[in-house]
Amino acid sequence: MAAKGVESTPMPPVAQSRMENFRKVKTSEQDSPLPFPDLSPGVVEMKVKEGSKIRNLMGFAMARMELKGTRQIVFSGCGRAVTKTITCVEIMKRKLGGLHQVTKVRYKTLLEVWENKDPQPDGQVENLTVHKNVPSICILLSKDPLDPNEMGYQPPESRDGLWAEDGGTEEDRLSSLPQGVKRPLALPHGELANKKMQVQVPESQKGLGTMDYMLDCHH
Repeated sequence: MAAKGVESTPMPPVAQSRMENFRKVKTSEQDSPLPFPDLSPGVVEMKVKEGSKIRNLMGFAMARMELKGTRQIVFSGCGRAVTKTITCVEIMKRKLGGLHQVTKVRYKTLLEVWENKDPQPDGQVENLTVHKNVPSICILLSKDPLDPNEMGYQPPESRDGLWAEDGGTEEDRLSSLPQGVKRPLALPHGELANKKMQVQVPESQKGLGTMDYMLDCHH
């Protein structure tokens, strides 16, 4: 069938009632290059997912960043994984210290495939492909200095200073973070804090709440 575009939020009642007859069977991301020029050779890329375990992510990331040959690491996540991505970055900054940071916020397209729960009279399988634009965040951490004029740049902070307002020792804080992160981490002041607000409540309407529905029938 021909594609039908829907550009409203929330979903129209007709489309909403129609979606009740479908179940999601697959989700994939459209690949896009990292928004950082001149990355160092061997840069580590950590793709954070909604279901990722922070302990597993940080175990791998810390082991790589403690190697002398590893100079940079990029954490990226989209949609509901944005908060977890920022949490991973904050944990690494507290453990290592002296890291330069650049944060980029953009939109990424997710493709969801939904399958009709009810069989068709002619035996065809009816699939619905949904294109969703969701907020995405990419954060570069570097042991080496970065361009301070780069949009989203944040200079290193001392490890002790990161805990000054909350009190307690760094070891006590870090030992509890991977176990569910019981309370929200305080975000650094400046650029990253502003960027996170844009992720949660985007001001731009470009791509916001836009979905394209493509209805396909297969034998």
